[in-house]
Amino acid sequence: MARPALGRGLGALLGGAPPVVKSPPETAALPPPAAASAPAPADDAVERVQRVALGRIRPCPLQPRKDFAPEALRELADSIREQGIVQPLIVRESNGYLELIAGERRWRAAQLLGLGEVPVIVRQADNRAVLELALIENLQRENLNPIEEAQGYAQLVEQFQLKQDEVAAKVGKSRVVVANALRLLKLAPALQKYIRDGRLSVGHAKVILGLSSENQQNLAADRVLKDGLNVRQTEGLVAKWQARHTDPIKPGAAARTVPAAHVSSLENRLRERLGTKVHLRYAQGKGSLEIAFFSDEELERVLQILGISPD
Repeated sequence: MARPALGRGLGALLGGAPPVVKSPPETAALPPPAAASAPAPADDAVERVQRVALGRIRPCPLQPRKDFAPEALRELADSIREQGIVQPLIVRESNGYLELIAGERRWRAAQLLGLGEVPVIVRQADNRAVLELALIENLQRENLNPIEEAQGYAQLVEQFQLKQDEVAAKVGKSRVVVANALRLLKLAPALQKYIRDGRLSVGHAKVILGLSSENQQNLAADRVLKDGLNVRQTEGLVAKWQARHTDPIKPGAAARTVPAAHVSSLENRLRERLGTKVHLRYAQGKGSLEIAFFSDEELERVLQILGISPD
């Protein structure tokens, strides 16, 4: 007999809200495997390379990548001018047009060159499959900035009701990588832009996430950029503000014992390992460890990481 999901059990054990019944996620309609003795017909349009008018192709709104560096596009255009488009674009039919699944950089470069036609492969794919393919292509090419990557994962979780471990399996990443990427979306909007622009590193962002208020996060980021703080120095700054439990610019704030930098570092390592908000309080060999979770499913995940059975 299949073991019942922990989420349902926790609702009964801990008195939480009853689980929400979700409709099954949308799945791609895949063709049945061909028999070994029956080769695919040569005119099969699913994987046949075709040349189509560039004007028939439209970008896909599900594309996780939003930023395209102009200089990189010009370099790609120069390469296409010399060598042509070596790898066909992957598209699907949509409302009379061909919607991009993969190859938007090549499509944009072709526009720069004013090409009339481009090679494409037409595939059948639903929205979830399109998002998965676009994420995988960009991740393999390291084309996404950390915020775009996180937003792609979030879309799979929220729009298609996938769990974090399912998302990780789809894109070939570990669950911890996916969980830590999703945490970046909890940053203040200004900080997310700093990460997009490359002004703030993911290492800095993970430390700043230890500050709960948007105001404190913005102030910490401003200090990092102004003073050129490295990640370890940022850990010390955040540790001071956490210890005071007050806004760092508020005058007359009561000073409290500042935790050692290694305590703040340990707290950040715990956040990365558990993929959720963690608060470590420590003073003279005593303290407490607070681990936050926001659903029965997330509690189940944390317990699994800690090797604890809910039964």
